[in-house]
Amino acid sequence: MPAGSEHDVAPPPSRRPVQRISGPNRTTPPDARAVPVVPREHHAPIDDHLGASTPAAASAVPRTYAPQSHSSRPHAGSSMPRTTPAPPTGPRVSQRPTSPHSRPSNPSSLSERQGHSAGSARTTRRRPVARIIAVLVLVALVAWPVGLVMWANGKLNRVEALSGAPNTPGDTYLIAGSDSREGTDIGGDAPGARTDTIMLLHAPEDGPTALISLPRDIYVAIPGHDSSKINAAYSWGGAPLLVDTVEELTGLTVDHYVEVGFSGVQGIVDAVGGVELCYDRDVQDKESRLDWTAGCHMADGDQALAFARMRKADPLGDIGRAERQRQVVSAVATSLQDPAKLINPATQTKLINAGTGAVVVDEQSGVTDLGKLALAFRNANSDSGITGTPPIESLDYRPGGVGSAVKLDDEGTVRFFADIATGSLAPGEYNGLD
Repeated sequence: MPAGSEHDVAPPPSRRPVQRISGPNRTTPPDARAVPVVPREHHAPIDDHLGASTPAAASAVPRTYAPQSHSSRPHAGSSMPRTTPAPPTGPRVSQRPTSPHSRPSNPSSLSERQGHSAGSARTTRRRPVARIIAVLVLVALVAWPVGLVMWANGKLNRVEALSGAPNTPGDTYLIAGSDSREGTDIGGDAPGARTDTIMLLHAPEDGPTALISLPRDIYVAIPGHDSSKINAAYSWGGAPLLVDTVEELTGLTVDHYVEVGFSGVQGIVDAVGGVELCYDRDVQDKESRLDWTAGCHMADGDQALAFARMRKADPLGDIGRAERQRQVVSAVATSLQDPAKLINPATQTKLINAGTGAVVVDEQSGVTDLGKLALAFRNANSDSGITGTPPIESLDYRPGGVGSAVKLDDEGTVRFFADIATGSLAPGEYNGLD
């Protein structure tokens, strides 16, 4: 074709626009696929300052629906001009693409987290204080009984009483009630201390615990002296001679000596809030000042003291008094088993003041031994324990020089205490006259 011909000029290499045809005349090439158009507004800009990055002239270029990869950039060789983004007109704020799983910040949730953190800090600060208080309470609970025992041990009166004889199996306590009448409001004068109450408490290694009363008028051999009533031993040689006399009579070595004055009976009974005592006769005794109606009654310190001292109004005399004395001591020991009284600091203080002011123990005994004594009293007065007196031959024995005395059955007494020592004596009450 000749040059210069108008029809021979090749068209410029520009891209041919594709016309969109709608309606029934629209045709689609068989090898073309429909490509979905993603609206431009769904693409979030990376930075606000980029603004509209496509020039107005480019918007006039028709879109090509060809099966090819789509890109936001122009194709190589395209004559589409590029524009420089306009500078931002306001403060620059950086925004990150929003993750589909991200959630907007909730001011109330933030406040809750801050409040929770503050509460946790306050709780953490309070915990050391609570722990310190708990430790102090625990120390006080431990220190109180320890300090109480030490204080009580320091208040106890002590005396040399034990003989030092070889030990016999089990634990043996000698309890003496001193009738010095010092510190009581009972009238009359007593020429020197006497033992109105003598009891032997033995807890064998195996067998029943025994609480045996030794009537003060029993006629016995007194080491280094002539035979006489047993209460003379205390008058002549005090606690050591009384211990020697009892050991010779019973064959048991005394491990602990406890002496209680009459004033102590009043104070101890009042400290525990009174005790219940029973006697089946009406009594109005001027000497002991006991005014009693047959039956069981709660007795205070004064009534308990009169109950333990009364003898002449009792048909059994000294034997009956020994039984009532055991009842008073046992009632006090039983009352001390009440946890409400044992853990009450006020009761503890009253009891220690009353007890230590009237109780004398041997040099080797302390408050813990008195606690064991109370437990042994309870065991002896239970159904599995033994109470009573040794076998008695006569209640009106008159050997001369001592008036009326109580004569023990010598052979029966030896067997009686031998069985107690070995724990082979059957539980029960032995009144000595059977």
